[in-house]
Amino acid sequence: MKTLVMTGGGTGGHIIPNLALIPELKKDFKIYYLGEENSLEQELISKDKDITFVVIQAVKFVRKLTFKNLLIPFKMIKYIKQTKKILQEIKPDVIFAKGGYVSLPAVYAASKLKIPIYSHESDYSMGLANRLILRKAKIMFTSFRDTCISNKCVYSGSPIREKIFTGNKEIAEKHCNFTHKLPVIMFFGGSLGSKNINKFVFENIDKFDDFNIIHFVGKGNSTPLNRSNYCQIEFAENIYDYFTLADIVSCRAGANSIFELLALRKLMVLIPLSREQSRGDQLQNAQVFKKEGFAQIIEEKDLNIENFLKKIENGLKNRFYYVNNMKKTVPNTANKTICNYLRRA
Repeated sequence: MKTLVMTGGGTGGHIIPNLALIPELKKDFKIYYLGEENSLEQELISKDKDITFVVIQAVKFVRKLTFKNLLIPFKMIKYIKQTKKILQEIKPDVIFAKGGYVSLPAVYAASKLKIPIYSHESDYSMGLANRLILRKAKIMFTSFRDTCISNKCVYSGSPIREKIFTGNKEIAEKHCNFTHKLPVIMFFGGSLGSKNINKFVFENIDKFDDFNIIHFVGKGNSTPLNRSNYCQIEFAENIYDYFTLADIVSCRAGANSIFELLALRKLMVLIPLSREQSRGDQLQNAQVFKKEGFAQIIEEKDLNIENFLKKIENGLKNRFYYVNNMKKTVPNTANKTICNYLRRA
């Protein structure tokens, strides 16, 4: 059996696609996962007893002027050397890196050892880490067709967890225990939650009397709010159970989330991170989905209860338009495409 090293972490966006691929890859590979200690990737990956989680050190670039960024090259050299020793012990046949700063030490160490490197870019525009990884990679898979900027790129689509199609409605109904049958709006802001989306919901909760609300606030962000039409959850690996209840979902525009919602044909009102808070990748993702007729957008600067309720009303009123556009998309074959390439590596 061949040996595969996977890496990527920091947020769910760099972990969930790997989780989507692992069930299929386990059939053909002994898998090691390289990530940071006490991280989300360690928490999620370590639950799978078939995967060996190996702690590495990585350094994150801070998107502002700070002395810490001057130390990055020195730390990277150290961490690459450490990771190189780990890879020499594991002797992997291939590396799959899901981008993000956590991937970089493994990619540069693998390059020095002449180990084939494959990666995946989820967003419409390529992030800094993946632009660096592209130089070392044999293949860079992309979720969006237009992201292919090199002859190394292969348009695969976004890896989708098979579990999202197996949601159990009864589990979600029992947990939320709504007392009235009303349209359900589901809010979530990614694995870490969204401070601004949370604030918007908390400040306007009395304006949602005509809806049942499922609100994922993110780990450590629990805020008591006792209302019969409101269900608050910090984080749940079985988020797919709650998708079954949602008539419409409002969330950030991280690629993994919106592609899973696309696969489920769920109505979407996207609130992308602004360019002030990010490199603008979520705004680009959202604009593509809007152009394709998959979703509606509210930019944070325009987020208020009046605008939001208009989007909800429009979505529910024109459900057929949005769902029909989503149904026209070709079946997602990203899992199969990526796994086949890795098998042949």
